[in-house]
Amino acid sequence: MTMNPSTSLQNDVSRSISLRTRGHGQGPIVRLMSPSDLGRLLKPFVFLDLIDADTSLIGSMPLHPHSGIATITLITEGNLRFDDPDSGSGFIGYGGVEWMRAGAGVWHGKEMSAGTSARIQGFQLWIALPADLESAPVDSQYLEAHAIPQAGPARVIVGDYQGIRSPVRAPSGLNYLLVTLTAGQSWEYQPPAGHKVLWLSASRGTLHSPELVQAGELVVFTPGNGALKLKAGDKQDAVFVLGSAIPHPHDLKMGNYSVHTSLEALKAGEAKIAELGKRLQAEAGQRSGSVSVPIYK
Repeated sequence: MTMNPSTSLQNDVSRSISLRTRGHGQGPIVRLMSPSDLGRLLKPFVFLDLIDADTSLIGSMPLHPHSGIATITLITEGNLRFDDPDSGSGFIGYGGVEWMRAGAGVWHGKEMSAGTSARIQGFQLWIALPADLESAPVDSQYLEAHAIPQAGPARVIVGDYQGIRSPVRAPSGLNYLLVTLTAGQSWEYQPPAGHKVLWLSASRGTLHSPELVQAGELVVFTPGNGALKLKAGDKQDAVFVLGSAIPHPHDLKMGNYSVHTSLEALKAGEAKIAELGKRLQAEAGQRSGSVSVPIYK
């Protein structure tokens, strides 16, 4: 991953870009942020993948575990189908979201499958949970586009923006927005008090902040509470996600699939997902081939 400091802007309104990256990896999934790199700077945001793939890739994803984090799956183009015994079925497209608080431990990976589109584009984000939730029970939500409120060009995926609150059961102190600006459109984001962490990543089009931001980039803004002024490029609409938050106060303690606030919590989370893994394997032989396990908790 290449991260280059940008020259500070002589601008008393818009926040300047301090870092930018195109992540690492090529093909259908590009890793823009991990807990071991930018996640340390942008916590509670600790992981971000940009996905641009044939929907058959989603069906090939194996069951895998997590603890201590929440995952947020957001589609910016196309759609996926969700199937969960506790939540029913439906489609996640632009503006819809899958939220899963892994908490104490979970195995998942089969709750989403191909929808009606041949391809999808979108983001998967992880957030580090606060100490009082990192070992809490698993909590999942599947919210179709009509359930997500909008403030101007921004869908309020997580948090509270301009008095509009997302129905996602996320911890307080962070906002995650999905924004589409038409070609040439301007927009200003004023972070809530205390939201010193601020970043965005574009999946389509270009933005000016006034520095140029291109599709496929993740850019980090200087810490503070100043407003961010953006303008879409003149040639096409710009689609991007934006995150702002009160900084996560704990050092990250990381496992292969887990992020916690302490070594004790990490050990407990890893022990729980190991126990679940053994139970899952033991029960596999008792299920018929037509029965799937979308989320095991």
